[in-house]
Amino acid sequence: MRTPRSTPDSKPAIPKRRRARLYVRRLGHYVVRGVLVLAPIAITLAALGWLFRSIDNLLQPYVQIPGAGFVSVFLLILFVGWVSEFWVIERIIDILDEWLARVPGVRLVYAPVRDFLNALVGRERRFNRTVLVRLFDTDVWAIGFLTGEDIAAFELGADFVAIYVPQAYNVAGQLYLVPRDRVRPLEKLSAGDAMRYAVTGGAVDPSTNGATPVPLP
Repeated sequence: MRTPRSTPDSKPAIPKRRRARLYVRRLGHYVVRGVLVLAPIAITLAALGWLFRSIDNLLQPYVQIPGAGFVSVFLLILFVGWVSEFWVIERIIDILDEWLARVPGVRLVYAPVRDFLNALVGRERRFNRTVLVRLFDTDVWAIGFLTGEDIAAFELGADFVAIYVPQAYNVAGQLYLVPRDRVRPLEKLSAGDAMRYAVTGGAVDPSTNGATPVPLP
């Protein structure tokens, strides 16, 4: 019995060892792809689940229905936010705020948390002006946020501004007081995209849609 001859169009047979390595490599590729798809979803769901359980357990001794504590706390926050819009309640809150900010021991925790939340999502937002700042070298730039232009208390002069630089893969950051000529405003990059780009270590592509020009005087 004759062996069939290979035609010019026929592909050479792949050795078994090489074929096995290709299968293993392909399986590894599928595993990595699966982790990339499922890990962010799983971590997000786990964080939301932990937050839900933590809030729900606040009223657990009094409310035994699962989820009722979370709904109650959410409605309480919504009610306080609505009531605080009234002038009388707003004035009472201001008086309470001033009192808590003066109580020894309490002010060490209350004042920083209040100021941080106001700078982040309150009326006095500070993390919405994206800039590039030159810190150590003329050709080395860092992404930061212009958080203060009036820093006379540090006696550095009017040419210095406060720049917050977030750290990659961390919730921390560094605050630098630098001369104005070392800061360059980013007119086409929004604060959210800049924060995401800095925190992920540049692993995401920054978007330039929806940004508002922020000139630096």
